[in-house]
Amino acid sequence: MSIPALTVYILIWPAIVAVILAVICFAFYKEWRAAKEDGEDII
Repeated sequence: MSIPALTVYILIWPAIVAVILAVICFAFYKEWRAAKEDGEDII
């Protein structure tokens, strides 16, 4: 594997993790807001 390809491969993982974390946070916020509107606990 060439050096530039390996560099791109290593640097793409933090971006993928950041996107997945953003999706999880957005989904959690959406569920929390819906529970708050219904007057329920999230747990």
